[in-house]
Amino acid sequence: MRNKPMLYKTYNDDTFMKDRKFIYIALVPFIISMVLNFPFPHKNPYGETVVTALNIPIRTVNGFHYVGLASLLLLIASLSLLGKSLRKYHVRFQFLAIMIAIFIPPFIASTYQKTVATGIYAISYQSDESNCNFEMKNETTLHGVCELLFENYNKGNTQFTVEFYEHYPGEDDLPMLSLMNNDALYVVTLKGKERKRIVIKKDIDVSQMKNHIEWGQASDITIIIKSGEKTRKL
Repeated sequence: MRNKPMLYKTYNDDTFMKDRKFIYIALVPFIISMVLNFPFPHKNPYGETVVTALNIPIRTVNGFHYVGLASLLLLIASLSLLGKSLRKYHVRFQFLAIMIAIFIPPFIASTYQKTVATGIYAISYQSDESNCNFEMKNETTLHGVCELLFENYNKGNTQFTVEFYEHYPGEDDLPMLSLMNNDALYVVTLKGKERKRIVIKKDIDVSQMKNHIEWGQASDITIIIKSGEKTRKL
């Protein structure tokens, strides 16, 4: 009895690919979009940090973010090019690309901090678990107390200074967080692998201020940490 030859169904790139060059072209705006949204070493995305350093406005008069809008347009262009390069499964691959764009940058930043980073780059700051409270101690003195939560992912001790800045300072807004910078900056020392809540207390002389807050509370505290020439805006 003669054996029948076995038949194998073969697949190649042409099964899914319509035009390979669109894949390579799509990678360019996709990578640029992820770099613009990379959440390290500062709180704001890397693209905003670069634009701010070049003295270019990051927001329009109507409140639109230039960097965020540019990043979104680049991602849309990338997804469109990806769709043109595929014969089928367009939606699946486009959805996968969106998930990569959303989750991979924070994952890379977190992994870098926990494995390779040293000094202040290995410092994690939980702004959502930090707060400040202010109240008048007497007619000329404002008492401020801030609690800030840090974690040092590095094995070695790390020392840095803490400077406060306002969330979104406006022309008519009275300073609050920045008042904690009076006299001298606070020095923080964290041991290796230490997670610590730092409490900063200051008596602020407001006798020479025409207008100042009488009391106030703030959460999601924005700070700048420095060590030597290294700076992070968190």
